[in-house]
Amino acid sequence: MRVSGRADAGAPVVLVHGIGMSHRYFRRLAAALRRRRTVIVVDLPGHGASPKPGRDVDVGEMARALAVVLAETGAGGCVLVGHSMGAQWVVETALQAEELVSRVVVIGPVVDDAHRTVFAQMRALAVDCLREPPRVNVVVFTDYLRCGVRWYLTQLRHMMTYPTEDRVARLRQPLLVLRGERDPIADVRWGRALAARTADGRFAQVGGAAHVAQSTAPLAVAARILTFAPSPDRAVS
Repeated sequence: MRVSGRADAGAPVVLVHGIGMSHRYFRRLAAALRRRRTVIVVDLPGHGASPKPGRDVDVGEMARALAVVLAETGAGGCVLVGHSMGAQWVVETALQAEELVSRVVVIGPVVDDAHRTVFAQMRALAVDCLREPPRVNVVVFTDYLRCGVRWYLTQLRHMMTYPTEDRVARLRQPLLVLRGERDPIADVRWGRALAARTADGRFAQVGGAAHVAQSTAPLAVAARILTFAPSPDRAVS
């Protein structure tokens, strides 16, 4: 876990990676956000620097682990941001620990209704690799190697079966759905549909970006997050 930024600048922003990944592909977004907010970046169990559990951990249990981290760091009322499968983990955390989460942001959320087989996911990931710059692909694939095939496949099974659209419909917090306009993994129809499922949902696209928009367009993503969840002295109606 890494904490940085301004401690007096409104609700902290917590960044949660996707399947197989770590905090590393949030570095540019964290740098953009920390000018205005406290930023907390985590490596969930089995990812990045965090050790692998000796047993299976499903979405619900991963969310409980994240809630414990939020409580221990005093990050109550945080803006919880999840990318890809991280969208599932943050949605579930927001449902389980409502008192700790004020707003939810999902970037490139999975699994959309066009990619509900492992083959469809792998094909979309291959297309995305062609749309990302080499520096992003280096981070992605080195993190995948560090995660390992066994843990990746364990989490993939949970990712494919988690009912994202049903769970977001239960959210009490405002939800922002973000996607890169060239994202082949989370399509535009899916993003709009997720936002429409909530009582207070919004949808936005990041021009020119593919799936890893937070790394390729960090300033644009940061601006969207800060507009959605302004600090008290900058609150807008």
